[in-house]
Formats: sequence, C-alpha cells, structure tokens
Amino acid sequence: MPSNSLKTIAVIMAFVPALAACAPYQYRGGMAGGAMGGVAGAILDSRNPWRGGIVGATIGAIAGATIAEISVQGAQEAAYADRPVEYRSSDGRGYYYAEPVGRDQRPGCMRVRERYYEDGRLVRERVKIVRIEPGYARHDRDYRDDD
Repeated sequence: MPSNSLKTIAVIMAFVPALAACAPYQYRGGMAGGAMGGVAGAILDSRNPWRGGIVGATIGAIAGATIAEISVQGAQEAAYADRPVEYRSSDGRGYYYAEPVGRDQRPGCMRVRERYYEDGRLVRERVKIVRIEPGYARHDRDYRDDD
C-alpha cells in the first residue's frame, strides 16, 4: 500500500496536466489564486502546513483560472453583442457585470467596463480593451487589461 506522501504526489501530478492546459490569459488568475490559496491553506492547517498549502494552492489556482475565464468570456460577449452581460453564481453571492463603454481609438477594438461583486458589494472595477474584428480567433491575444 502506498504511503500518504506518494498518494499526495499522485494527486498533484493528476492536476498538473489540467492546469498546464489553461489558456494564456488564465495563467495570471491561476497563479494569483494559487499563491493566495497556498498561503491560506498553510495557515489554516496548523497540524500539517505543507498539506494545507498544497490543497489551498490547488483550489486557489483552479478558482483563479475560472474567474479569469469568466472575465474574458463576459468582456468578449459584451463587446461583440454591444450590450451589457451579467453572470451570477448559483448561490447568488457572486456577481459579474460587463458593459461596453464605446469604441477604443484603435481600429476594431471596444472598451468594456467590468464590475465584480461579492455579497452585493463592489470588489473590483476595471476597463478592458477587447478586439472585435470579424474573424479574429486568437483568444490568447483577444484583450488587454487597462488597469
């Protein structure tokens, strides 16, 4: 029977291909979520901080990459449809709202304002520039943050 450390390594190795398959715009969100989740997990699991850090980092990286995906998808949808887009979490606590705010000075680009809410409170607002040229399919270069 394999030891606990071998089981832990096997679980981590199972997640590595899934995380490596993320699109480039998800890297930043995944890395930020992984770093915050790892620190939180290590602090919360006082009996075994390494285990807590690994579990926290894994969950945080997945959550961060998912949020990045929602952001890109919502901004693109708002720009292409030229109307506001909103997403809500199933429990109603999380809310994402994106609205086009006009064309950018660059040809074929639209500015989109994104707002993130948690429990009805605005936690982040930013404007993205989204390329809306027809036939443009390179999703890894489809937007740029304008923080």
